[in-house]
Amino acid sequence: MRIKSKIWIESNNGILLSEGRVQLLKMIDETGSLNKASKALKISYQKAWRLIDEVSKTTKKPIIETKIGGVKGGGTSLTPYGKSLIIIFETINKDCWQFLDEQLKKHSLC
Repeated sequence: MRIKSKIWIESNNGILLSEGRVQLLKMIDETGSLNKASKALKISYQKAWRLIDEVSKTTKKPIIETKIGGVKGGGTSLTPYGKSLIIIFETINKDCWQFLDEQLKKHSLC
């Protein structure tokens, strides 16, 4: 038996992090491109850009860096702060699951 739950982190400005946003950040880090990340996650480039923009407006530090031009075009990479957001969210998420599992064991339902 398991408790199912999804978490997200909000500020007064809106959603900062959610599982989907973290997946997008991870894919940007892996591919080096917002365009490639959006294709890999099967979301439109516009939606991916909107999600990144919403996170960026909620944070005090930049989460991505864009590179301009070159023969192969530009690219997008995460800043150290952007990478730290992934770690923070995944740690909080893991801790929540552990807490919920402990609560379920404490209040045995079966």
